[in-house]
Amino acid sequence: MLIIDDRQWGDFRTRQGTSWRLFTDEVMGGVSEGRLTIDEVDGRPCIRLRGRVRLENRGGFVQAALDLNRAAEVDFSRYGGLLLDVYGNGESYNVHLRTGAVTLPWQSYRASFQAPARWQTVRLPFSRFEPHRIRAPLDVSQLERIGLVAIGRAFSADLCIGHLALYREFD
Repeated sequence: MLIIDDRQWGDFRTRQGTSWRLFTDEVMGGVSEGRLTIDEVDGRPCIRLRGRVRLENRGGFVQAALDLNRAAEVDFSRYGGLLLDVYGNGESYNVHLRTGAVTLPWQSYRASFQAPARWQTVRLPFSRFEPHRIRAPLDVSQLERIGLVAIGRAFSADLCIGHLALYREFD
């Protein structure tokens, strides 16, 4: 297992030395509102993505994004998928992956998961990720960014991430 973020630093930084950032559909004229905070939920430290996803002006997302440290020379293709510890509000959320093949902002590889109102470990095998507006197959060796996204419908987002790792099939 390769731990990317275990919330040990107390700020937005991860073990890889990169930091979580907030993006909303405001970058394309949308009106969704979001915030990214450091929090503690049910006794666990976490990154918390909250917001109101709105569909006006062709909008519809709030995202916590994490660029990966490519200088670390990690062979991401040696891993089978993502492992997330999440606490949510019962809604469905997406994970969006970006690789070197992704050249346009609306392209990604996507998988969904449910986030109940309790801590839960979610395993997302890379084989579950579907290309979105891109023809190239997912090449995990070129992984550059992981985004946790509330998207596609009007709702209140509240998602906590307490742990993020890559797992091998035998982990």
